[in-house]
Amino acid sequence: MKFPTVQLSLVQMRDAGSKTASIAAATQWIEKAAAEGGQVICLQELFATCYPCQAEDHCMFDLAESIPGPTTDAMSALARRLQVVIVCPIFEKRAAGVYHNTVAVLDADGSIAGVYRKMHIPDDPLYYEKFYFTPGDVAQPSAAVPADRPNGFNVIKTRYAKLGVGICWDQWYPEAARLFALAGADILLYPTAIGWIDEEKDEFGAGQLDAWMTSMRAHAIANGIFVGAPNRVGVEGRVEFWGNSFIASPRGELLSRADDHTDGVITAECSLEEMDVVRTHWPFLRDRRVDAYGDLTRRFID
Repeated sequence: MKFPTVQLSLVQMRDAGSKTASIAAATQWIEKAAAEGGQVICLQELFATCYPCQAEDHCMFDLAESIPGPTTDAMSALARRLQVVIVCPIFEKRAAGVYHNTVAVLDADGSIAGVYRKMHIPDDPLYYEKFYFTPGDVAQPSAAVPADRPNGFNVIKTRYAKLGVGICWDQWYPEAARLFALAGADILLYPTAIGWIDEEKDEFGAGQLDAWMTSMRAHAIANGIFVGAPNRVGVEGRVEFWGNSFIASPRGELLSRADDHTDGVITAECSLEEMDVVRTHWPFLRDRRVDAYGDLTRRFID
């Protein structure tokens, strides 16, 4: 059996000041990634706009758009022209009063291969996402989910790989990573907007960054899977986005990593055959006690 090798690229960039400018900047980075062999190219969370959730401001809803819409149309045409898969995170307006933090995956022919809506919604200082975003819908048991009807932790099939795409806060949850892996994902992607709050950086900054990377590298190890996390850079309001976009192997090794301040692209070769090697040497999926995990569906065991 022949296993493919996939070139995974992550784009790390700052807010360009407008949706038009951000799409233009992202287009240049995607073209660069494709020229360097990138086949699956993932942008950061809410790449086309500022990070809108530092305050509860109804004007920010004006940034949202539908799928398909102007941003996905632009990325679809680019994917078709370059014959690449583009993971495109946007602020989605699904219906009047129903908004999501969403990823649309554009396949290499320009079609929408699938959509994922962020399932875990934070509410922290300067990250007031519950004000803006409705959580993604929960999958129904044994339900067939067409590409235009996202449900739960759905795996998205593309020309080059099967993708499990979470968004930012989703990256802290081992349950989500496991469900993506069990559904057959080859690569986990976590487009992100995370950074240091101004008064916290000196005391907590190094530990926060280390925890962020450790959590996702642990998903790679526990599931024997490739993981990529593109993050924002630049200062917006009181948040300094810390970049450090990275790609990890199924052993948790860092295959590529960006710095904390530079716009750019990182790329790594993901040999999908390596997943089988790792999973047969570290057979965590084989040895799971699926008969003993019923209490995981409880909020707390008391």
